[in-house]
Order: sequence, then structure tokens, then C-alpha cells
Amino acid sequence: MTLLKNRSLEDFSGELAASSAAPGGGSAAALSGALGAALVSMVCRLTLGKKEYEEYEEELREVLALSEDLRKNLVNAVDVDAAAYGFVMEAFALPKETEEEKAVRREAIQKAFREACESPRKTSFWCLEVLRLCARVSGKVNVNAASDLGVGANQALAGLEGAAMNVLINLPSIKDDEYTDLLREEVEEIQDEGRILKTGVMREVLAYIGGAD
Repeated sequence: MTLLKNRSLEDFSGELAASSAAPGGGSAAALSGALGAALVSMVCRLTLGKKEYEEYEEELREVLALSEDLRKNLVNAVDVDAAAYGFVMEAFALPKETEEEKAVRREAIQKAFREACESPRKTSFWCLEVLRLCARVSGKVNVNAASDLGVGANQALAGLEGAAMNVLINLPSIKDDEYTDLLREEVEEIQDEGRILKTGVMREVLAYIGGAD
């Protein structure tokens, strides 16, 4: 089977539109984050080598390397998230005729739901890192690419919040209060930081756009 990340945009969007549960919101969130990272890379490349931004050259090269790593991680997460949901369905399909089978099934379900949380959990952290990169280069990049940086920040936050929702929806199925409390706290913290970062980037971007007239 062809990996989702290797499908055309038309094929992938068709998969999302289908009646199957996977790929779903988690994969879409990962793709959104990957697009955000890609735009950070683009903005860095459009700035590097320009004399008026020479003082930021070293930092932009570092950010470019980081954004490319994040882009690759998030592209891969498109398939990882879809697979994680598949593990949940496989666990529920296990036999439950005997007490032993029921015990094995319960354990498999718990393990699968944890993986269904861990996949978007990683996506949310990677999206937060993309937002941190957006904030890091804000005000240091080619003014003509300011809007692209703004779109990148918006995509990264959409990916973060989408991934966070996919963590939260699976937590009620996990019978480990310590683990679920930890993830709820994490989700709240990264969403708060992500929103603050995006607001800061957009303030700078809009100042650029206004000043470009």
C-alpha cells in the first residue's frame, strides 16, 4: 500500500473525504504542521544571500536546518497517525470469548489508545517547535516573504491545536489517571505557548505588510 505521504494532493484529500476513519484529523494536523515548517524553510531560503540580511545569515542557516528536520518528521507523522488509529481498531477486533482473551484484549486496547495519544502528542510538540522558529526569524527575513511566514505560523498553530484535540479525545479511554493528567496539562501548556507565539509573529507580519505599501 502506498504511504499517504507519497500520494498526490488529490488522492490524499480524497482519502480524508472518504467514510473511513483513517486518515483523519490527526494526519491532517501533521500535514498542516509540515506545511508550516516548509514555509519557514522557504522564507529562510528567500532571505539567505541577501546583503541587507547578512547579520542574520548564521541564524537563518541554523533555523533552516531545524525547519527541514521538523518538516520531515511531520510528513512522516501523517502516516504514523493513521497507523495508530488502525492499531485501536485491531485491538477492538481481538477475540473476547474467554477470560484470558478478554484480558489480552483489554491490555491491547489500552496500549493502542496510548499510541493513539503519543502520535498526536509528538505532532503537537513538533508544531510548537515550528512556531518557535517562526518567532525566532520574525523581523529577520525578506520583507517580501513576510506573508509566507505568517501563513507558516497559522499552519503550525492549526496543526498544534488539531493534534492536541486528537490527544484529548483519546484520554477518556485510558485507565491511568497519572498519565492522562500529565497529557491534559501538557496540551494546555503547549496550546497557550503556541497561541502566544502565533500572535507575536502575526503582529510582526502585519507590521511588515502595512509597511510594504
